Amino acid sequence: MKGNMVEIFEVGPCENAYQMGFLIGQRFSNLIRSRLARDLILQNQLLQFAGAPESRSFIEAISENNRNKFPRYWDELLGTAAGCGVSVLEIILINFRKEILPFISKNEISSNVDSADDCSDVLVVNDSMAIAAHNEDANAALVGHTYVIKCELSNGLSFMAYTYAGELPSCAFGFNSHGLAFTLNSVPPAEDEIVAAGIGRNFISRDLLEATSIDDALTVRTYQSFTSHLLEFKLNIADIKTRQILNVETASRNRVSVHNIGPTPFFHANMYLHLEVQQFSTKVQDENSISRQKRATVLPKRSKDDFLSLLGDTNHPEYPIYMIGPTLYTLCTAVINLDEQILTIIEGNPKKGEVSHVFSMSSEDFKIAQ
Repeated sequence: MKGNMVEIFEVGPCENAYQMGFLIGQRFSNLIRSRLARDLILQNQLLQFAGAPESRSFIEAISENNRNKFPRYWDELLGTAAGCGVSVLEIILINFRKEILPFISKNEISSNVDSADDCSDVLVVNDSMAIAAHNEDANAALVGHTYVIKCELSNGLSFMAYTYAGELPSCAFGFNSHGLAFTLNSVPPAEDEIVAAGIGRNFISRDLLEATSIDDALTVRTYQSFTSHLLEFKLNIADIKTRQILNVETASRNRVSVHNIGPTPFFHANMYLHLEVQQFSTKVQDENSISRQKRATVLPKRSKDDFLSLLGDTNHPEYPIYMIGPTLYTLCTAVINLDEQILTIIEGNPKKGEVSHVFSMSSEDFKIAQ
């Protein structure tokens, strides 16, 4: 299900966040509407949940908490809904889908809809290379429903973000004009690890796009939000100025563990490796993550080509590292190269090296490298 090359949309500076969201929603109206119509998780689960009278207080609470914490990003979300002409509720639901799904009764979840998303990363910082390579995996509804936002804010900061249609930039990966980049992975939490009505992952990752330094990303943008965030996730932060990559594992109730990436290649799927937290909400998620983790241990990881070969591995018949459906697909592979100061997007299996975009992380305008 290979689609066309992902489109880049340049926006800003705008008068306000609502206008920025409106322009994005307007530009990708057809793509957002198509995603909403095809998204079985939205149609069969989230909308039914939101329509139940007993769910109203939950939706109101999560909306109010995130609006109060990040009013500018909330306005951005509202602008996106207005720009593409869809209901605000639908945009809210897809932006909080991971936070809402754990509260839907298992009896209400359709057996033919897999709600899990998965991603794989391999990271290293040694004398010869400093690289973070990331598979962006998602549900089939997202195939062909992504775009890249290049945004210039009124304060002079710019960012580039790979974005799911209708969602805030970016729950996937991105970088900004301060030379900071990140990739994001979810970790399926056990039920008793979940905190209701906290700060959503999409809002935390949107805020990371405006971090001014790696310390700002950790202490201000990240730690302060973790005190009330809903779900577990893993974050890789890369800084071209310090030639540093951090793997950050987070959990609700203010639990954070930071691992400084060194010369030993570090692979992770959707499971904790250094933060002690009860994980996995389903047996399928358990088997999927463990299978990829085990497979990565036996594959070579000596060079960038090895990394791409690892992320393109389809050896396992049910749970490959490079996902080819029918439910989960690898949308693209992102490679952050701190020494070359570029971010590369590869569409299709990364083994084949089919590069779609190469961005300079060191130029102010993110001019595409030649």
